[in-house]
Amino acid sequence: MASPFIWYELMTTDVVAAETFYRNVVGWTSEPFGNAEMPYTIFNAGDRGVAGLMMLPEEAAAMATPPSWIGYIYAADTDAATAEIEKAGGQVYRAPMEIPDVGRFSVVADAQGASFMLMTPMGPDQPPAPPNTPGHVGWHELYATDYKSAFDFYAGQFGWTKVRETDMGEMGIYHVFDTGGKDGVGGMMTKPPHMPVAFWQYYFTVSDIAAAAKRITDNGGTITFGPTEVPGGSWIVNAQDPQGAHFALVAANR
Repeated sequence: MASPFIWYELMTTDVVAAETFYRNVVGWTSEPFGNAEMPYTIFNAGDRGVAGLMMLPEEAAAMATPPSWIGYIYAADTDAATAEIEKAGGQVYRAPMEIPDVGRFSVVADAQGASFMLMTPMGPDQPPAPPNTPGHVGWHELYATDYKSAFDFYAGQFGWTKVRETDMGEMGIYHVFDTGGKDGVGGMMTKPPHMPVAFWQYYFTVSDIAAAAKRITDNGGTITFGPTEVPGGSWIVNAQDPQGAHFALVAANR
C-alpha cells in the first residue's frame, strides 16, 4: 500500500554539513530548490525527490527546538484536515498556507504532541517506489505517550488500519498499521520513560545495514540502537546525525 507520508524534511542547524552527511550515509544526491532568500535542498534517490533540507526556522530555534526530521501526510483539503486535527485534540503550530507551485501545508501535532505536517500537493501523484528501494523511506515509527489512543487518533483522522500487535517484552506492545493493506507501512509503540516527548521516526532504506552503520560513525553520526534484526527478517539501526537529528536505516540484508 501507499505510504501515509508523501514527503520528509530535515530542519537543522548546519545545512552544509547535513547535506554531506546524508549524501554519504544514505547515498542520496542533492540539488538546490527555491531562491536565495529561502534556500532549500532536495535529496534525490535516483531521479526522484524524496526529502528536503532547510535551516531550522528562527522561531523554532528560539524555542530550543532541536534539529529533527518531520513528515508530510497527504490531505485532500489541508484547511479542513487542520481543523479536524485541532478538533480531535491536536495542536496547530502553523496555520495552512500556500507554497507557490508546490501546494498548501500546515504544521500540526497529534493529541500526544508528535509533530507532522499536512500537505495538499500540486501536480500529479507519483506511484509508490517498490519495496526495499534504496534511498526511499521504508518504515515509519511513532513513539507515543500511549500507543492505543495514538492509533485511534490517526485512524480517526486518516483511516489507517491495524495489521497486528507484537509483544516486544520489556519494550511493550508494537502495533503495526497500514493505510488499508495487510503488509504494514509503520508501527507505533508507547515510548520508554527516557524519551521526553512523543515523536515520529523515519527509516531510510539502504542496501545492507553493516556497511551503512559504519558510514554513520565514519561521518560523525552516533548509533543509538542496533544494528539488529527485526521480525520479518529486515535489519535496522537507529542513529543521530552530527547535528543531533534522530533517524533510522532499514535494509533487507545484514
